[in-house]
Amino acid sequence: MPVRETYGAQPPIELLRQWLDHWLWYDRKDCSTMKLVDVQIVAAMGPPGGGRNVVTPRFLRHFNAITINDFDDDSMSTIFKSIMSWHLDTRGFSKEFQPCVEQLVTGTLEVYKQSMTSLLPTPAKSHYLFNLRDFARVIQGVLLSDPETIADMNAMKRLWVHEVFRVFYDRLVDDHDRDWLFKCVRSVTKDNLNAEFDGLFSAIDSDSDGIVQENDMRALLYCDFSDPKNDRKDYLEVTDLDKLRVVVEGNLDEFNNMSKKPMNLVMFRFAVEHVSRISRILKQPRSHALLVGVGGSGRQSLTRLAAHMADAELCQVEIGKGYLLPDWREDLKKILRKAAFGDQHAVFLFTDTQIKEEAFLEDVNNLLNAGEVPNLFALDEKQEICEKMRGIDKQKEKSKQTDGTPIALFNMFVQRVRDQLHIVLAMSSIGDAFRNRLRKFPSLVNCCTIDWFQPWPQDALAAVASRFLEDVEMSEETRTGCITMCKNFHTSAQTLSNRFHLELERHNYVTPTSYLELINTFKTLLGKKRSEVMKAKRRYEIGLEKLESAASQVSSMQEELTALQPQLVVASKEVAQIMVKVEKDSIEVAKVEKVVKADEAVANEQASAAKAIKDECDADLAEAIPILNSALSALNTLTQNDITMVKSMKSPPAGVKLVMEAICILKGSKPDRIPDPSGSGKKIEDYWGPSKRLLGDMKFLDSLSTFDKDNIPVAVVKIIRTKYCTNPDFDPEKVKTASNAAEGLCRWVLAMEAYDRVAKVVAPKKEALAGAETELATAMEALEKKRATLREVQAKLKLLEDTLEANKRKKADLENQVDLCSKKLDRAEKLIGGLGGEKDRWGQSAKELATRYLNLTGDILISSGVVAYLGAFTSAYRQDQIIEWVKTCKKLTIPCNDEFFLRETLGDQVAIRTWNIAGLPTDNFSVDNGIIISNARRWPLMIDPQGQANKWVKNMEKANNLHVVKQSDGDFIRTLENCIQFGTPVLLENVGEDIDPVLEPLLLKQTFKQGGSICIKLGDSTIEYSSDFRFYITTKLRNPHYLPETAVKVTLLNFMITPEGLEDQLLGIVVTRERPELEEEKSALILQSADNKRQLKEIEDKILEVLSSSEGNILEDETAIKVLSSSKVLANEISEKQAIAEETEKMIDDTRMGYKPIAVHSSILFFSIADLANIEPMYQYSLPWFISLFMGSIDNSERSENLVTRLQILREHFTYSLYCNICRSLFEKDKLLFSLLLCINLLTATGEVDPQHWRFLLTGGIGLDNPHANPAVWLPVKAWDELCRLDELKPFTGIRKDFISLRDAWKSIYDSTEPHVEVLPGGWDEKLDEFQKLLVLRCLRPDKIVPGVQDFVTGKMGHIFIEPPPFDLPKTFQDSQCSTPIIFVLSPGADPTVALLKFADDMGFGGSKLNSLSLGQGQGPIAIKLIEQGAKDGTWVVLQNCHLAVSWMPTLEKICEELNPENTHPDFRLWLTSYPSDNFPVSVLQNGVKMTNEPPKGLRANIVRSYLSDPICDPEFFEGAKKSKEFKKLLYGLCFFHALVQERRKFGPIGWNIPYEFNETDLRISVQQLSMFLNEYEEIPFEAVTYLTGECNYGGRVTDGWDRRTLITQLERFYCPAILDEMYRFDSTHVYYAPPDGDYDSYLAYTRGLPLVIPPSVFGMHSNADITKDQAETNQLFDSILLTQIKVHGSKARASSSGGKSGDEVVSDVAADILSKLPPNFDTDAVLRKYPTDYSQSMNTVLVQEMGRFNKLLSSVRSSLINIQKAIRGLVVMSSDLEEVFVSILKGKIPGLWMQHSYPSLKPLGSYVNDFLARLKFLQDWYESGPPNVFWLSGFYFTQAFLTGAQQNYARKYAIPIDLLEYDYEMLEDRDYGFPPEDGVYVRGLFLDGARWDRKAGVLAESLPKVLYDTMPVIWLKPLKRSDIPERPCYVTPVYKTSERRGTLSTTGHSTNFVLSMKVPSDKPPEHWVCRGVALLCQLDN
Repeated sequence: MPVRETYGAQPPIELLRQWLDHWLWYDRKDCSTMKLVDVQIVAAMGPPGGGRNVVTPRFLRHFNAITINDFDDDSMSTIFKSIMSWHLDTRGFSKEFQPCVEQLVTGTLEVYKQSMTSLLPTPAKSHYLFNLRDFARVIQGVLLSDPETIADMNAMKRLWVHEVFRVFYDRLVDDHDRDWLFKCVRSVTKDNLNAEFDGLFSAIDSDSDGIVQENDMRALLYCDFSDPKNDRKDYLEVTDLDKLRVVVEGNLDEFNNMSKKPMNLVMFRFAVEHVSRISRILKQPRSHALLVGVGGSGRQSLTRLAAHMADAELCQVEIGKGYLLPDWREDLKKILRKAAFGDQHAVFLFTDTQIKEEAFLEDVNNLLNAGEVPNLFALDEKQEICEKMRGIDKQKEKSKQTDGTPIALFNMFVQRVRDQLHIVLAMSSIGDAFRNRLRKFPSLVNCCTIDWFQPWPQDALAAVASRFLEDVEMSEETRTGCITMCKNFHTSAQTLSNRFHLELERHNYVTPTSYLELINTFKTLLGKKRSEVMKAKRRYEIGLEKLESAASQVSSMQEELTALQPQLVVASKEVAQIMVKVEKDSIEVAKVEKVVKADEAVANEQASAAKAIKDECDADLAEAIPILNSALSALNTLTQNDITMVKSMKSPPAGVKLVMEAICILKGSKPDRIPDPSGSGKKIEDYWGPSKRLLGDMKFLDSLSTFDKDNIPVAVVKIIRTKYCTNPDFDPEKVKTASNAAEGLCRWVLAMEAYDRVAKVVAPKKEALAGAETELATAMEALEKKRATLREVQAKLKLLEDTLEANKRKKADLENQVDLCSKKLDRAEKLIGGLGGEKDRWGQSAKELATRYLNLTGDILISSGVVAYLGAFTSAYRQDQIIEWVKTCKKLTIPCNDEFFLRETLGDQVAIRTWNIAGLPTDNFSVDNGIIISNARRWPLMIDPQGQANKWVKNMEKANNLHVVKQSDGDFIRTLENCIQFGTPVLLENVGEDIDPVLEPLLLKQTFKQGGSICIKLGDSTIEYSSDFRFYITTKLRNPHYLPETAVKVTLLNFMITPEGLEDQLLGIVVTRERPELEEEKSALILQSADNKRQLKEIEDKILEVLSSSEGNILEDETAIKVLSSSKVLANEISEKQAIAEETEKMIDDTRMGYKPIAVHSSILFFSIADLANIEPMYQYSLPWFISLFMGSIDNSERSENLVTRLQILREHFTYSLYCNICRSLFEKDKLLFSLLLCINLLTATGEVDPQHWRFLLTGGIGLDNPHANPAVWLPVKAWDELCRLDELKPFTGIRKDFISLRDAWKSIYDSTEPHVEVLPGGWDEKLDEFQKLLVLRCLRPDKIVPGVQDFVTGKMGHIFIEPPPFDLPKTFQDSQCSTPIIFVLSPGADPTVALLKFADDMGFGGSKLNSLSLGQGQGPIAIKLIEQGAKDGTWVVLQNCHLAVSWMPTLEKICEELNPENTHPDFRLWLTSYPSDNFPVSVLQNGVKMTNEPPKGLRANIVRSYLSDPICDPEFFEGAKKSKEFKKLLYGLCFFHALVQERRKFGPIGWNIPYEFNETDLRISVQQLSMFLNEYEEIPFEAVTYLTGECNYGGRVTDGWDRRTLITQLERFYCPAILDEMYRFDSTHVYYAPPDGDYDSYLAYTRGLPLVIPPSVFGMHSNADITKDQAETNQLFDSILLTQIKVHGSKARASSSGGKSGDEVVSDVAADILSKLPPNFDTDAVLRKYPTDYSQSMNTVLVQEMGRFNKLLSSVRSSLINIQKAIRGLVVMSSDLEEVFVSILKGKIPGLWMQHSYPSLKPLGSYVNDFLARLKFLQDWYESGPPNVFWLSGFYFTQAFLTGAQQNYARKYAIPIDLLEYDYEMLEDRDYGFPPEDGVYVRGLFLDGARWDRKAGVLAESLPKVLYDTMPVIWLKPLKRSDIPERPCYVTPVYKTSERRGTLSTTGHSTNFVLSMKVPSDKPPEHWVCRGVALLCQLDN
C-alpha cells in the first residue's frame, strides 16, 4: 500500500512528498497554491517486501525513522500475565487458580510462535497472518471466565483450549493444517499446562477409547446462550449438544416470528457450531468477524440469528442498481449513528457481493482499525453528533464525563462506535478477489476473528439427511441407503461440476443450499407422489372390488326371484276382496253427506246476511273513529300544568271561554248567573265559574278520556251543533293562538259531535245485527249434530280403505322386488359386460402402481437429485450422472426402476402435451427442464441463449396475463409489486450475471404473516403476497458465471437447445412449408389426440370415481350404472376415434419422416455456428435468425416433385445460404475455419470422420515421452513424436515402421513445395481417405495444412465453400428491416464509412437523411435523440465505435428491443460499427445483420474487391481517362500493389517491421491522383505518381525507415514504364501481369482466374517465407477451432505437465534451479580498479557500464526468485508483481518484472536464462582474461555503446572527429582469431534472416529450402572516414536485436530494436533483397 502505478510511483506518497519538499499543494479548481505551515507529519508503515512496497528514498529523507521491533517473549508474557492476574483477583477466583496464569500465557505464547512458523501465508492461504491481536484474543476469551462457572483448574484449561481453537483453528483451510494445530495444542497442553489432554477432554471422547481425536474437539463448545432462563448470560461449557440445538431452534422460531425476512434453516450440529462461534465474537468487546465460505453455506443467516440471540440490531446496506460511493457513505453514517446513539449493540453485516467499488472496503478497513472513516461526516453533521453525545455524556457520573469540547465529544462518539458496533464480513474464497483484497486491506485479517466455513463434512450431510428423513415411512435399510445416496448426490455433483468446468468452461457450484433443496424436494415429492399413486391404486382396487361383488351377486338374485312369485299371487287375491266391501259402504256415506250439505248451505246464507250488517256498521264507524282518536291524542299531549295555566287566567280570551262553555254543556255543568259586565244590569249566564271548577278537578283530563260518547243527550248535541260547531271562532287553529290547552279541548268537543253524528246512524243497524246472529247460532247447532253422524260413517270407510292400501302396498312391494331383482340382474350383466374388459387392465394397472409405489423411493430420490443439482448441466452431463446414480441406487438396494426417466416419474403427460403445444421443444432434455421448473421450490433462472424458454413461458402463461419485464426497465419493481399482489405471473428476461439485490426476498420467498395475510418485503415496501404468483427469469448469455451467492437463490436451468429438440422444430417448419396440409392435419391431430386422451383420462377417472364413491351395493345405484354405461360408450367412441387418429398420425409421421434428413442436416449446421462466439464475441447468431434463414431457403430454392431430389436441392441451397450469411460476419481469418467446421460436423454426423481423428488433427495428440528414436536427421522431433502418436490410432497402425523403411519416399513429400497433393508411399495413399491424409500432413508438413484443408473442403463440399462472397452492402441492406440494426464488425484498417456514405447516396439517403455519431463520453443522450428522430422520420442513423461506449450498451440494447415494425418508419435503419467487444449486447448481435469489412484474404480476392470498390467500379471513371490503355495498365498495377502490401503483413516481420493498416482510402486517393495526372500530362510522370502514392498516401502511414524502403521498392515494380509492355511479368512464375487493354469485366475475369494460393515469389520473397506464415496460419486455425470444441482432459494430459506436480512445486523447482546457476553480482569497484577510465581505451568504460546494467537485471531476477520461493512457502505475501512472475514461470515465459530491467528477448524462459548466463560469462571472461579478440556482438546489453566505443578508440588514435567516421564491413572466415585487429573490432554472433551467406563466393545467396536462418561468419568492423569507404556492390542490411524487428521509436530516430545498418556484399541488385526482407539478427527466438 499504496499501490504503484504503471511507472512505479505511488501517487499518494508523491503528493505528500510534494508538500514536504515545497510546503504547498495546488487547489485543483483554480490551480492557486495552498501553503500549509506548522504541520508535523507522523507516518507509519510495515517493513517493505512481500507485498508491501518500498517507499521512495526522496520521501523517506524527510523523516526520522524509528523501528519498532516485535515484542520479545518476556514483554508479551509480562503484559498478559498482568492482565490475567488482575482478572483472577477482581473476579474473586480462589488462590488455587494462580498457577494457571503462568501456564495459560506461556501456552498461548507457544501456540502463537509455532503458528507463526508453521502456518504460513501461501497464496492459497493468504489469511494465515498472525499478530499480537490473535494472542490477545485468546486471553480475552479466557477473561470471559467466572468463578461461578469455572469449577476448577481443568475447566479453565478446557476454556483456554477452546479459545485457542476459535482464534487459530477456525481459520484453517485444509485437514493437514488442522491436524497440525490439534497436535500442537495437544503437546502444549502437556508441556505448558501440565495436563493430560485425553483426561482433560474425556467427556467429549466420542468412542470412549481414552484417546481424544481431532474430530471429537468439535464437541468442545462454549457459549452464553445455552441456558435461556439465565439472564446473566454466563459463558458456559456446553455439555449437551442436542439441548443446545433445541435452544438455538427456539431462538430461530422467535426470530422468524418477529422478522420481516424469516429464514428456513436447519439447525444441525455444523450450523450450531458456527452460530456459537459468531456469538462468541459478538460477545467479546470490540471484536469483528470475517466469515469465509461459498454462497449458500449459511454465513449471513447464521449471523442474523447470532445477532438476534445477542439482542443486537443487525444492519445491512441495501444495494440497488445505481448504488455508488455517496450512497454507501450515507448508509455508513446511518449505521454508525445507530450504533453510537442507542444502548443496544449493532452488528454490521457486509458481504463481498455488496462490494460495488473497492473503495467500500477501504472504509471498512478504516472502521475495523480505528472505528471511524476519516472525513465521513460534514461539519454540520459533526456538530449534530456532538450535541447528541453531550446528552449521553451528561447522563454519566460526574467523574466519567468528558470535558465537553467538540473533539472530546466526537472522540466519545468514535469510542461508542468501537464499543457497540461489531462488523461481520461474509466473503467467498472463490477466485483471486479474496486474496487481492486481503493483500490490499490488511485489517480484514488483523482486526477480525476468521471463521472459515468448510464444505459440510460427511457427518453434517448425514445428520441433516437422517434428521429430515426420520419421519418418512420406509424400512431402516432403505433409510440408510437414502442417506448415503443423498451424500453421494452432493459429492458426485461436485465432481461433475469440476468436469463441466474443465471441458466446457462452464461454472456450476454445489452448495449446502442445494443439499437442503434435495432433501426438502425429496420429502415433499415423495409424500405427494405416494398419496397420488396410492389413491390411483385404491381407485382401481375399489373398481375391481365392485365388479367382483356384482358378479358374485348374480346367482343369489335369480333364486330370490323364483321365491317371490307365489307370494305375489296371494297378495293380489286379498286386495280384490276388500275392494267389494269398500264400494258398498261408500254409498251409505254419500247419502248422509247429501243431507248435511243442504243444511250447511242455509246456515251459510244466514251467516253472510249477518256479516253484511256488521260490515255496514264498521264502515260508518270508520269515519268517526279517526277523529275521535286524534282528539284523544290531543288530550294526551295536555298536562296538568296546561290546565292550571288556563284555570289561572283572570280574564281569559274569548276563544278559551268559548271552548270551556262547550265542555261545560257536554259535561252538563250549569252556568253561573252573573251581572252583565257591559252594564245593562241584567244577569247573564257565565260558564267561566263552572269551567274553573271543572278545571280544578284533578281527574278532569281522565274524565274527558273516559267520557260516555255513546249516550250524549240529544238536546246537548243540538246546542253544540247549532251554537258552537257553526261558530267561526270555534276553530282549533284560531283557539291555539289563545292557548295550547284550549286547542286540544276544542278538538275533543268537535270529535264528540262527529262521533255522536255517526253513532245515531249505527245504533239501529246494531240491533238488527244482534237479531241475525241469534238465528245463526240456532241453525249452526242443528248442523253440528248432523256433521257428527257423517264423521262416524266416514271413519268406518277410512278403516276399510287403509286396509286396502296396506294390501296394495304389499303387492306393489313384491312387484318392485321382482322388478329390482330383474333390473339388478340386467345391470350386473351391463356392468360386467361393459367394464369386464377393463378388469384385466385395471388389475394390471393396480399391479404396476403397487410396483411403482415400491419403486417411488428410489425414483423420487433420483428425481430430487436431478431437480436440486442437475438443472445447470447440458444434456449429456445430466444423462451420465443419472445413469451413475441409478447404478448406485441399485447397489444400495434402494427400490427404483431399472431405467430412470424424469418425465415418467414426475411428468404429467397432459401437462407435458400442453407445454409442447405452447412451444417447449419435445426432446427429453427440454421436457425435463419443464418438470424441474414445476417441481423445484425456488424460482427458475433459465440459461436461454436461443430464446426457447422465453417463447415457451410467454405462450404458456399468456392466458394468465403474463407481465414481461427487464432489470433495465424504469418501473420493473412497480410491475413486480402489482403482480405479486394480484398473483399474475412475471417473466424477468435478459438478466446478466448480477441479479438486482432488491429481488432477494422474492427469490428466497421470505414471506411473513402480517394482519392475517401473507406479506413480503420488497425494497422499502411491504406488500401482500398472492399464492398464485409465479416468477420466471431468463438470460440470453451463452455461458454466464453465476456465483454461488446468486445460484443458491434460484433453480439454475440450462435451456440451451438440444439437437433432438432443434431437429423436431426444423422438421415441423420444413413440413409446414413443403406440405402445409400435412402439418395442419398433424397439428390438428396433436390437439385432437391431446383432447381425446384428456377425455379418456377424465372418463376413466369418472368411472373409477363413481365406482369408489358409490355407497353400498353398486347394482342398486341406477344413476351410477347409467353414468358408467354412457361413459363407457363415449370412451369406446373416443378410443375408436383415437385409434383412427393414431393410424392417420402414423401415416403423416411416415411422410414427415421423409423430410427428417434435412432437419438433421440443418440442426448440425446450427450447432456448427453456435460455438463460434468462443472465437470472437461478435460471432453470435440467434435461433430465430437461423430459422428465418432456413424458411427463406425452403421458399426460394428450386422445387421438385421427387422428394430425394428436393431434399438434395434444399440441403445445398440452405448450406450455401448459411455459409454466405455467416461468412459475411466473419473475419477473413475465420472463413476457412468455418468451412472446415461445417464440413467436419456434417461428415462426423454421417460417420465419415472419426472424432478421435479430428481431435488428433487439431492437437497432434497428447503425448508423454516418446520411446522411439527419430530415424531421420531431416525430420523435426515434433513431427516424429506426432507420427508415433498417430501410429496408435486405428487405420494408421504400422505407419511408424513403414516410415522408417521408406524414409526417402517420405522425404520427397517432406521436401515438396506442395506436399498436400503428393501421393503417400507404401500403399498408404489407397489405405487412407482424404481426411486421414490430412493427419499425416499435419505430422510432416503442418505449414501446408491450410491448402490441404482447402482441397479437402473443395472435394467434399464444392469450390464455392472456400471462396467467401465479397463484401456486398446492397445485399446486406436487403436482408435488414427497420427494426434490425446493421452491424459493421471492425478490424484494424477497415473503415466502412466511405462505402456506407456512397451507398446512402445511391439509395437516396445522403445528406440530411443520414446522421452519424461517434460514440464516447457523453454521447449517449445525443444518440438516443437521433434514433428517436430517425425512427419517426425514416432516416438512417450511424453510431460509430460502439466498443468505446461500454456503459451505454445496455441502453442501446433496450432501444433495439423496443424497435418494432409497428412503431418504426419502414425506411429507418440503424447502422452500428464496433470492434469485437465482450460488452456488445448479445441480443443486438443475435438479431442484427452483421458484416465484417476487412481487406479480403488472398491476393485474388483483394484485387477483385478493389475493382468492385468506388470509384473503379464506376464505368464513367474507368473508361473516362484520356490515356485509357496506359491508365488501365497502371491501375491494375496499383491495385496489385495495394493487395500486395496488405498480404505482405502475413509474413510477419520479414514482410513489414510494423504491420501497417493500409486501407481503401489509400487506394482511392491514389487511383484518383493517377487518373488526374494521366489526364493532365502528355508524358506519364512516373516519378510524381510514385512519390505521391509511395511517400504520401501509403508512406504517410509508415513510421519505420526500412519499411519505407520496402514500400517504395515494391511500388517501383508496378509504377514503371515496363508495365506498359505486354510482355512484362510481375514475378518469376510468369502468371501475374497487367492484362491487355479490355473492358471492365475482362479485368475481373482475369483476376478471378488467378491461383488461390499465391507463391511467395510474387512478393519478391523466398519460398521459405511461406513456412513461417503458413505455420502461423495453421496454428491460428487449429487454436481457433479448439475454442469451439469440448476440452478433453485426462490423467495423461495432466501427467504430461511436469510429472503431475502442482503449480507451486513446478515454480519452486524452476526458481531453485535458476538461482543455483546465477553468479554473484559483478564487483564494479574491482572492475574499475582493473580497467580504469582510459582516454585511449573506451572499452574499459563499456565493460563497467555493461556490468552495471547486468547487475540491475541480475538483482531483479535474483530477488524475485528468492521472494517467489518465500511466497510459495508463505514466508512473504504473494504480491501482484510476484504473482505475475509465478504465472510467467509456469507458462515458461519471461516474467514482466525481469523485462523491465532486461535487454529485449523473445526466447522462452529456459533459453532466456541460458542466454543470460552466457552473456554474464562473456563479461566475466573479459574481466578475468582481458578484452576478447572477437567480441560477441549479441552479448551486449547496450550494443550501441560498444559500437561507439570502437569508433571512439579509432577517432582518438588518429585524431579524427568521430562524426566523420563510419564503419566499413569485411566478412571473414569462420576460424579462431589469436589477435584483435589493428583498428576496429572483430564481432561474431549475428544471424542472417531471409537469405544465407555464401561462404565460397563471399556474397549473399538464396536460403536453402526450409532453413530459415543462417549464421554469419566473424565480421571485421573497420572505422573509416566516410569519404574513404570504397564503393562496392552490396546490400545495406539493418541489424536488429530480435526477430520481432519492431521496437518503439527512440530519440535516435531509429527503433529501439535497431542496432545499425551493415553493408553486405551482394551480386544481385539491392531491390531483390529488399523484397526478400533480408536482415541481420543478434539473437534467435529459441
